[in-house]
Amino acid sequence: MSLLKLIYFISIIFLAIYGYHSLVMTWYRFTKYKPSTRERILSDIECPSVTIQLPLYNERYVAERLIKCIVNLDYPKDKLEIQILDDSTDDTKDIVKKIIVQYQEKGLDIKQICRSERLGYKAGALKYGLVRAKGDFISIFDADFMPSPDFLKKTLAYFKGDQNIGCVQTRWGHLNRESSWLTRAQASGVDGHFIIEQEIRSKTSLFLNFNGTAGIWRRECIIDAGGWHDDTLTEDLDLSFRAQLKGWQICYTPYVITPAELPVHISALKQQQFRWAKGSIQTSRKLLKDFWKSSQPLLVKLSGTLHLTNYLVHPLMLLNLVMSFLILIVGNQHFLWLPMFTFAAIGPSLMYWMALREEGKTIRESIFNLFMLLILGIGMSYNNTRAVTEALFSIESPFKRTPKFNLRYNEQFNEASDYLISTDVNFWVELCLGIISISTMVFIAANGILGPFFWMMLNGCGYLYIAYLSRKPFSAA
Repeated sequence: MSLLKLIYFISIIFLAIYGYHSLVMTWYRFTKYKPSTRERILSDIECPSVTIQLPLYNERYVAERLIKCIVNLDYPKDKLEIQILDDSTDDTKDIVKKIIVQYQEKGLDIKQICRSERLGYKAGALKYGLVRAKGDFISIFDADFMPSPDFLKKTLAYFKGDQNIGCVQTRWGHLNRESSWLTRAQASGVDGHFIIEQEIRSKTSLFLNFNGTAGIWRRECIIDAGGWHDDTLTEDLDLSFRAQLKGWQICYTPYVITPAELPVHISALKQQQFRWAKGSIQTSRKLLKDFWKSSQPLLVKLSGTLHLTNYLVHPLMLLNLVMSFLILIVGNQHFLWLPMFTFAAIGPSLMYWMALREEGKTIRESIFNLFMLLILGIGMSYNNTRAVTEALFSIESPFKRTPKFNLRYNEQFNEASDYLISTDVNFWVELCLGIISISTMVFIAANGILGPFFWMMLNGCGYLYIAYLSRKPFSAA
């Protein structure tokens, strides 16, 4: 019993630390931070040379839309180079080749760059393209993003007059937020990250990350930081921290919103989250030692550590659930520690709530979206725990892209496609976790232990919801 209580107590302590971190950032964002309304757009005469890199891998549904969007950017054509870094193994290469011919005939500097081997995945493609790039600045877009025509002129304005800025990250928007409950929940989570976390990190000189797309780098910064590395699944986070350790600054702008497509199938979302979770922990293992040896202030080191290791929350949540179930079998004394965790849990919930309200959502919409986001986050904890475990034990796995289907607004993709991912074999584990959660909830209700009732209810709803979607992976939820 004492060992179970100790493990449970450790999980509570660390969950509380991450929760309080979110709470402090939210408090600062809405009490101390005053967003600037100043915005600039470069004139044509001020524009530097830019290379736009479009890394593609089997993107037949969105390749044409992306290219047409990029060639319509409002930027001097003599200062713009477009690299389509195409590692595709399907008909995407033929689609791209056919599209770019007409733009090459119009004098645009646009080229399709294909490698013989997909070494290093996305990081390898970006590195391969950088060696051949002409621009002093490098802008990167994943296949499902659609930048506005003034994207380059607005983002490049942040570099003007400040040689220490190495990267500018824009806010992500959503093309298909209203497709389903699943996409609405994802959108709420992404908004919380950008509206609260990225804004505060940028304005308070904490370490923040380039999000892999919809941003622009100073070429000199990439080279000085050591270039793109392919030894983690999150090459963007890795380069971001290495650049900031070198003294470069990353700037986030909430005024440039670049919309993209959210995954509509749970299997695709799991694949995306698995990659992000594993890559983040890989990056923390790679860089935390150097990070703590650096001359950065203690507050920056503490915040950066929580940032890099944030996905540890998922195994901690899973551990908390299992320990709760086991301890309940022999006694319920552990719930004396619950207030510490309950109060800390307000942090993430409040962060997403405030982001929803700032987005103009009604109270009813905010309550529903927040509930769906909470159960989604909890339900994904087993998937992400597997990713964290692989990272901690150096288990290798390939970079798996998130499939895109050219969806907008409330469209759903129901057509059979070889991009769809088959049924998730972890369905049974998630189902069992859902049953354990509901059983625990019933037990504590029957015994009058009301404190953890809501937490267990969220666990039950989360795991059963994800199990249901995993059993029907092609459903739009």
